[in-house]
Formats: sequence, structure tokens, C-alpha cells
Amino acid sequence: MAARNPSISPPRRANHRASFAVLLGLVAVAVIPVAIELTRRYPGVALIEAAWGIPVAVGAGIAALLFARGARGAIVRTLERSGGAARIRVSRVLAVAGISIGLAATISVVVYEVLLRLER
Repeated sequence: MAARNPSISPPRRANHRASFAVLLGLVAVAVIPVAIELTRRYPGVALIEAAWGIPVAVGAGIAALLFARGARGAIVRTLERSGGAARIRVSRVLAVAGISIGLAATISVVVYEVLLRLER
């Protein structure tokens, strides 16, 4: 019977959910600033039209959290052979930041609309 060699570790499996969660977290953080910059570059486009980025940012943030949860499940199922723990932490931070930016943008749009209605 062959003895186990403790220095040889089992092969690591790729955790694509963790990578996709980071990508979605980056999208969640970047959508609203990109939308604001696009309104500045194109004449005739008002800043309020950047509000289309709010649901995209919040949706991408929620999806990033869900993919991070699935990636964590993959790590548990493979008995820690599937990597990506650091990517999961990064994606959670990015997802929460993206959702927070989306909520802040929502509050600013609501305040803007209320002020417009009170002005009339």
C-alpha cells in the first residue's frame, strides 16, 4: 500500500462564480459614474437621464452577492479545494458599495423630483 505524501496537495479547481461575482461587483460600482460621465460628454443629454444606471447598479450588486454566495457554497462542497475566498471578499465589498451608490443615486433623484414639483 502506498503511503500518502503530505507535501503533495490535491489539485485546485477553478471557482468561476467567484470571478463572475467580482466582475458584477465592478459593474455595480462603475455604472453610475460612467452614466454621469456620458451625460457630460453628449450635448443635449440631461444629468437626470443618468438615472437609468440605478437599476443596473443595484441589480448587478445583488447578482454579485448571489454569485458570491454560490462561490462560497462551491468552496464548502469541494472541501476547500476550490479557490476564490479572496475574490469572494472583494466581490462582497464591491457589491455592497455598488448597491450603496445606487441607493444614494435613488435618494438624489427623488429629492430632485420633489424639488421640481414644489417649484411649480
